[in-house]
Amino acid sequence: MAGKKLADLRKDYSLNGLTEEDVLANPFLQFEKWFEEAQSAEVIEPNAMILSTLGGDGYPHSRVVLLKEVDSTGFVFYTNYNSHKGIDLTIHPVAALTFWWAELERQVRIFGDVQKVSDAESDAYFSIRPRNSQLGAWVSEQSEVIENRDVLTKKLSLLEQKFSDQVVPRPLHWGGYRVIPKEIEFWQGRPSRLHDRIRYRIDADDAWKIERLSP
Repeated sequence: MAGKKLADLRKDYSLNGLTEEDVLANPFLQFEKWFEEAQSAEVIEPNAMILSTLGGDGYPHSRVVLLKEVDSTGFVFYTNYNSHKGIDLTIHPVAALTFWWAELERQVRIFGDVQKVSDAESDAYFSIRPRNSQLGAWVSEQSEVIENRDVLTKKLSLLEQKFSDQVVPRPLHWGGYRVIPKEIEFWQGRPSRLHDRIRYRIDADDAWKIERLSP
């Protein structure tokens, strides 16, 4: 492997700190604050997040997806319900999310239960997607083995003709999921690997408790 040895790759983080006094009482508002700062720092696709699910085979499966909404109940993304991730979430409706904003030396980790969003929510989001993305949702039988790329281009051409003079409807196999967090951790890189980790977790009274974790 060219370049430095893996064991020699390291970076000392020093941009910022994070204390219990710095964070807001509500983790969703704290996330929105950090997300806005990530946008201001021109992080490339700040809404990109690693989604980890538990498969029927007992193994964790991870991939990058895009956050499309966050509100007082959870974090929403959209996908094909018949995809590997959709099948995983049918078997085990739990998930973990990880955001990494290198420019700010920050990470956010979330885990909790997962529910499908309503059909109305999925319809509303699908309606504002670019037309090519709408058609793509019809073209792709996500995660299925295909012979070659021509399979996709030929199917896309047929669908362009089929929907040429009409609004593209949302496929019933496509829609949103909401991750309803039980814990949210905000991580700020610090020198000497003594990172700041502030965790919010739901306590027995369904209130958010703020705790500092050892790095």
